[in-house]
Amino acid sequence: MSTLTVPTTHGPLPLRKSQEFVGLRQQAASPPDGAENPRPELGGFELVKLPDGDVERGLDAARRRPDVATGTHVYFATGDDRPVVPTGIVYCRLAEGVGEEESQRVFDLYHLRVVERRDDNTVVLSVTERSRNPLHVARQLDQLAMVDSAVPDLDIPLEQYFSEPRDGLYDQQWSFHNPGYVPGVPGFATREGADARVPGAWRALDNLGSAEVTVAVIDNGFDLEHPDLRGKSVAPLTVSSGAAGVPRGAVYGSHGTPCASVAVAAANGTGIVGAAPGCRLMPLHGLTYSAFLTERMFDHCLQHGADVISCSWGTVDDRFRPGPFHERAIRKAITQGRGGLGCVVLFAGGNEGRAVLNYYCRMPGVIAVGASTSNDTHPAYSNTGDGLSVVAPSDGGWPLLAARASWDPGNTQAPAAKRYYVDGRDRGPYHKHFGGTSGATPLVAGICALLLTAHPGLTATQVKDILERTADRIGSPGEYGASGYSPRFGYGRVNAERAVTEALRLRNVGATPTLAQDPSPPADPVLRVRAEPQPRMGFGLQISAFRETSNALQLVTRLEREFDLPVVVADDGGVHKVILGTFTDPQAARDLLPRAQQLGYRPFVRDLSTLS
Repeated sequence: MSTLTVPTTHGPLPLRKSQEFVGLRQQAASPPDGAENPRPELGGFELVKLPDGDVERGLDAARRRPDVATGTHVYFATGDDRPVVPTGIVYCRLAEGVGEEESQRVFDLYHLRVVERRDDNTVVLSVTERSRNPLHVARQLDQLAMVDSAVPDLDIPLEQYFSEPRDGLYDQQWSFHNPGYVPGVPGFATREGADARVPGAWRALDNLGSAEVTVAVIDNGFDLEHPDLRGKSVAPLTVSSGAAGVPRGAVYGSHGTPCASVAVAAANGTGIVGAAPGCRLMPLHGLTYSAFLTERMFDHCLQHGADVISCSWGTVDDRFRPGPFHERAIRKAITQGRGGLGCVVLFAGGNEGRAVLNYYCRMPGVIAVGASTSNDTHPAYSNTGDGLSVVAPSDGGWPLLAARASWDPGNTQAPAAKRYYVDGRDRGPYHKHFGGTSGATPLVAGICALLLTAHPGLTATQVKDILERTADRIGSPGEYGASGYSPRFGYGRVNAERAVTEALRLRNVGATPTLAQDPSPPADPVLRVRAEPQPRMGFGLQISAFRETSNALQLVTRLEREFDLPVVVADDGGVHKVILGTFTDPQAARDLLPRAQQLGYRPFVRDLSTLS
């Protein structure tokens, strides 16, 4: 079987060419005969299994069909059965001093079309009918002296973070208000108060969320004719083609419908309601690893007025972790969206049951969401680790109730009576039980929309900070560190009522937010959060230490607010040590100990001159 090693932003990646599948990009929108329904639209290509198994002859024949615009080989990484599809885009970073005219001659030689030239010497290229396979083109460009790097854009199926309900069922939306039981379901106790406090947030606002606030949900399979979603959609997009609107039907999936409903399902007297039923929905159909299409989806959100962006998908595969072009797209939304205040971007932590978060959660500024159960415990499937922001109610005890697309096949592994409701009690054709971090993430996204309803001037950073500061610590108090952080629960279970109340307080006191700052970690080993210069000597209280820069910066924000003192983050051997105050006298640092301990910290006096 043919093997090819291609350059990526994370190093060489060996790929083997499929002998059964090819990717076809259609002239029309309808899927081709033989399309594999579970894996559509990888980089804009439909995955097609050839009938005779001769991949070269079959692909050539397919390319000659009038309904086929482009055809491509499909590949697989070692030990992985997910197809890898080159999108036809190549990211080429030119060497310093290489001019436009000189580089254009080379691109013309390879029959490449320039899509965009960027200020950082990156040129986005697209193959044409006369070009070679983009994997081969990228390898050839990568070997040129005038090119620092050339990587082909690849797409793979990402994990949709949904898991079938594991225990019991429910009639009411206990995730909003949990009375300690599920009405109509005898013999199953929940924990009273193990919920997101959503009705309290509505009461504090005196409304159900503003129609001026838009929640973008990026996923597959939106039924916009569903009674809970009808009339809510603005600026829909099919990511692979860039076309306005989203497709319908089982071939396109169904996961987006329940996710959207958990966030913004309408309060119309029937069905369920979302956390922010008064807010609008921006549906983007088409999960993609492709960096080029990732840029398209987040640029669309930015340009069309998305305030909150909810993503219940991702990967923990190190080979296909997001690279610098993915990060650029998401960072741009977080820092430039909403007129510079920043789009609020959320990603699901993941359902692999591992002590590692979805790679997309690890980007600076992203709100990483895990799950909690109807008993305020940690469900075994919900990933853990540094960088988790908050958790929100989902399944693992009692499942969520969510909208069901009209074409949703349900849980085909279950008996027919339990395909949509695992206790077999029919609740009608419009809903289903739902869960995983896929359910938790849009719930928090809806709560973020309520915060922006309360205070439209909040930055994305402030929304993240409010969520974390107002969360309820659940589980054992002993698993929260000095900063109030737990790898299993983040800063705790989200509390919509407290978060909205805090947003209203900030609005009422006239707090003027600054525009969202680029959350990328600085290169200086000693980061001074205050603008004034600080000496690399003296004494302070070491409050905590982190591997992740983003976690350290979250604590810095909290400490500056609580103490009104400068805070130093020192990189000491790869560990970010957070130190409160810079005193010339060690006794001044010791005098601060009682107050810090009273606030739940366990600090000690640190000599700043000993830091590396």
